[in-house]
Amino acid sequence: MNIILNNGVAIPAIGFGTWQIPEGEVAYKATLYALNAGYRHIDTALAYGNEKSVGKALRDSGITRREIFVTTKLPAEIKGYKETEAAFYRSLGNLGLEYVDLYLIHAPKPWGDPGDGMNYTEKNIESWRAMEKLYRDGKIRAIGVSNFEPRHLEPLLEAAEIMPMANQIRIHPGAVPEKTIAYCRDKLIAVEGYSPLATGRIIENAVLKEIAEKYGRSVAQICIRWSFQRHYLPLPKSKDEARIKENFAIFDFEIAPEDMEKLDRLSL
Repeated sequence: MNIILNNGVAIPAIGFGTWQIPEGEVAYKATLYALNAGYRHIDTALAYGNEKSVGKALRDSGITRREIFVTTKLPAEIKGYKETEAAFYRSLGNLGLEYVDLYLIHAPKPWGDPGDGMNYTEKNIESWRAMEKLYRDGKIRAIGVSNFEPRHLEPLLEAAEIMPMANQIRIHPGAVPEKTIAYCRDKLIAVEGYSPLATGRIIENAVLKEIAEKYGRSVAQICIRWSFQRHYLPLPKSKDEARIKENFAIFDFEIAPEDMEKLDRLSL
């Protein structure tokens, strides 16, 4: 099942996230497990340090390139036109690909910067112009951002010749940035939800356990299905083969409206 981005490109409606999966055999096997389980959307980043292993798994999977949607990201601390070009081609080389399907500015400001990120606006616009060029050159099929709020998006949209196609933000039951989601949807920017399991913190929640028991599913499956039904494009992550399979098995049931509302109101 796909979501159609605002440029007509189809993106699989659930992706496999690789954040915190270390380079080497672990990332390689996890990516292969995901592809074997049915995932066709793989999300990585230069900052994750695992692009080489992810790329090797893509090649060794035996699945044709056009069947797999690959996302990677410009590191948060890298800003500027030439710097963006260099970082992109480093990622492309790491992955061993001729193009990527989606390239994102990882964050509006470097990690750890205590400010609001607005002082990086001009540098983000420079990075965006480089991404527009790479998009026009066919090196990227879609371009977007990550962790951007409306205040970061507004000046970017004013300067852009090509509108962002996606914004990847943290979303899980109990954490729903409604203003950002509403803004993106008004601008036809697809919303991707990373950390759909709150990096595991949500698993012991009593409300979630009750709903999971009702449907005969795991808490993880309920969280991912909730995100899927809200069209947030979940990006679950795991290193365990069984859990990777379980996390993908969310298409054969539906959460009822009253339970969706309970999940919407969840407080962590």
